[in-house]
Amino acid sequence: MTVADTRTSPRAPAIAGWTLIWVAAVACVAILYMLPDIAPWAVKYPSDAVIPIADWISAFMAWLKTNFTWLTRSITDVFNVPLQWAISLLAKGWKFGYGPDALTLPRLSWIGVCAAFALAGYAFGGIRLAALAAGCMIYIALFGQWDSAMLTLALIAISVPLCVIFGLLLGILAFRKPWIDRSIIQPMLDLMQTMPTFAYLIPMLLLFGNSPVSGMLATAIFAMPPMVRSTVLALKRVPHEIDDFGEMVGCTQRQKLLKVLLPSGRPTLMVGVNQVIMLALNMVIISSMIGAGGLGYDVLLALRALKIGQSMEAGLAIVALAIVLDRLSQAAARQRPSAHVPDQNFVQRYPMLTAAVAVLAGTTVLSHFVPAFASVPAAIKMSTAPWWKAVVDWVNIHFFDAIEAFRTFLLLYILNPIRDFLVGFPWLGMVLLVGLAGYRLSGARLAVIVVLMTAFCAATGLWEKSMATLYLCGVSAIVAALFGIALGIAASRSDRFAAFLMPICDTLQTLPSFCFIIPVVMLFRVGDVTAMIATVLFAIVPAIRYTNHGIRQIPESLIEAATVSGCTRRQMFWRVQLPLALPEIMLGLNQTVLLALSMIIICAMIGTRDLGQEVFIALAKADAGRGLTAGFAIAFIGIVADRLLRASTDRLQSRLGLV
Repeated sequence: MTVADTRTSPRAPAIAGWTLIWVAAVACVAILYMLPDIAPWAVKYPSDAVIPIADWISAFMAWLKTNFTWLTRSITDVFNVPLQWAISLLAKGWKFGYGPDALTLPRLSWIGVCAAFALAGYAFGGIRLAALAAGCMIYIALFGQWDSAMLTLALIAISVPLCVIFGLLLGILAFRKPWIDRSIIQPMLDLMQTMPTFAYLIPMLLLFGNSPVSGMLATAIFAMPPMVRSTVLALKRVPHEIDDFGEMVGCTQRQKLLKVLLPSGRPTLMVGVNQVIMLALNMVIISSMIGAGGLGYDVLLALRALKIGQSMEAGLAIVALAIVLDRLSQAAARQRPSAHVPDQNFVQRYPMLTAAVAVLAGTTVLSHFVPAFASVPAAIKMSTAPWWKAVVDWVNIHFFDAIEAFRTFLLLYILNPIRDFLVGFPWLGMVLLVGLAGYRLSGARLAVIVVLMTAFCAATGLWEKSMATLYLCGVSAIVAALFGIALGIAASRSDRFAAFLMPICDTLQTLPSFCFIIPVVMLFRVGDVTAMIATVLFAIVPAIRYTNHGIRQIPESLIEAATVSGCTRRQMFWRVQLPLALPEIMLGLNQTVLLALSMIIICAMIGTRDLGQEVFIALAKADAGRGLTAGFAIAFIGIVADRLLRASTDRLQSRLGLV
């Protein structure tokens, strides 16, 4: 198409019309920003028009607590039975009776648990996975974190099956009833995934008390969405031929679901289980604040006391446990069902499971007579806490001036100006610009959704804190995207660099969010710079992975066609690979933004002044209304960013002819 053709095409007037609309909108907002006295109500939301949603939620929670305490406490008692059983089995042992005649049964031997994990690794992935599983568990034992790790594992052992069962049931319902999925389940899942984790703790604390059960239920709510989505995806991906075969052999709907559809979707379902395990582990750490205990509580105490060594050891124990559970669940997802062999007994069908049970039973019985089997002997324990402290002290002594100069530069010339600009941004102008973007990208429905969610932040009196959250999240996401996309491009162009980079990405992805704060706060102290650096490290992985995957998945036929056409390596990248990989890169940016938003909330622990701070203050005061209102504002920021980025990705794919 020539330039003349472009000028006369019907698309040109539409583009010109939208350009004029954008120019007019930006001009109006700029006038409001520079001359706020023209319409002060459009710049700063009037205080007398604030909707008291926090008071309504607090009143509703008080009514629930007054009238339904019997129900919540009954639920606590029911879930406390399996939870206490798991805690006794793994962490504390059993005690029957009182006084000197009380009967005491030991917990599972630490040696037996290490051996059981090694056998599970061998069954799912061979000798290498067995060595990894055993090594990680032995590391936890030798560095004195065994008791806390087993308490965390007990919470995971109960919360994960809970998530899987309810997630599976909701996923089946969503698959069977698409209208329920669209109107109820999907919005609920979006809210559950974007609501900050700490906001879950307040209603759990009020309704179920300060106990491990509260932490377990909060974990189950937070970790369930991936199982629901994976179930729907697994059932939709079952080939029609298999579905038709179930009909032909006369299966009822229930039989077809249980014996045809779910077994056929097992690999995708196991991916969902893997995601549930990782999210549950992350949430169990956070829920230690309301009585869950475990490794998360150790990290929290050490972080509050600024004990770098102890916090790093507890954090690395979390990493070791996360790696074991992640690798085992991934290996289980990749396994194919074994062929059924008739006339085999249980031991022949499950030799590794039998061996694990035998080892656990044998070592636990021995632990009653041999103390070294019951608990890790003090003689073989070690600690790296003094080494970590020495490293941080050395860096601070020798590089303090450089670190302080870098920190001051970021604050004075980048972070503070952006913060001041966004905090003073007219709320009505932001609503207008976001609504225009939504309408331009996907029509009236998206425009209404993003306008209402943006207006919520102003109407609840949280506009300044919402903009403070947006500023820090936005800066962190942009930095993570720039570095992540650059690293992803480099990895896609070099197999050697990719082999070096991917294990680092795996490590960053398995690190719980708490662990990113510990070393950074020791070097940069508390504040926005520390929050930004920790957030960039936490959120950079999706940008790297999606960019690398997007460029590598381009069909070879297109690369060969470009080569035949005489493209240089540089032209190949800019004109073929990058345009075709843009949809995947945009998806990575979407995930980077959501991860940055979730991390920003946790960074409120180290001095940021935004919506995360509101949630923490509400948690300290057990103020459900204040905490949930701030949580909804955070969730709506995440949903607006997610919807706009998804719409721009869909539009980009449509323009490139990829859909």
